[in-house]
Amino acid sequence: MTSRSADDAAILITCEHGGNRVPARYRRWFEGASDTLASHRGYDVGALAMAHTLARELHADLLTTTVSRLVVELNRTARHPQLFSSFVRVAPDAVRREIFERYYVPYWASAQTAVERALRKHRRLVHIGSHSFTPVMDGRVRTADIGLLYDPARPHEASLCARWRAALQRRTPLKVRRNYPYAGRNDGLTTAFRRRFPASRYLGIELEINQRHPLRDGPGWHAMRRMIVAALSDALLT
Repeated sequence: MTSRSADDAAILITCEHGGNRVPARYRRWFEGASDTLASHRGYDVGALAMAHTLARELHADLLTTTVSRLVVELNRTARHPQLFSSFVRVAPDAVRREIFERYYVPYWASAQTAVERALRKHRRLVHIGSHSFTPVMDGRVRTADIGLLYDPARPHEASLCARWRAALQRRTPLKVRRNYPYAGRNDGLTTAFRRRFPASRYLGIELEINQRHPLRDGPGWHAMRRMIVAALSDALLT
């Protein structure tokens, strides 16, 4: 079932970095990498749980993967230099081609099909990519609890994120920033889809959660997820 807002907007939830799984046939390239795989370099901690909560509460379509971003980076376009990590770049070309065809191509095709299917049935699609970020990067503390990434040149995206942020601020003292800790126009799935679908019909937004919240786990993390969904629901209906 696809969720519908007041203006008949379908909702799609995706999670490109939901796990740190390395398929057995590629594990030889990751010997000694267990600590790296368990870190933010291996996956987005908490992003999968957030994606499931969004999809369940909003009755939205859901597309996720648990293959580690170190096997192939699914939130990059095909020619991006960081498509493959240093672990995979040393593998033969045939191995990289196999990974690309086995995991990257089907995921992007499924996401595009989901967008096209939603737009055939609904006036508009809100695509939320569920992600998380490490609290400290290169020695610098990230100064947000929640980030909302979008393209400022697309009015519907900017408006929805402004309403979502306002709805969050009514509910919580947590710090919510827009286009932080990354720029909404950076290379990725939503950015690529913006080039394929009109701004009046496709809204591509990435939700970024500070990993200190899911790392604590417990009732606070569960309550935070529900609060984020409730705020989004309010934003969609205003």
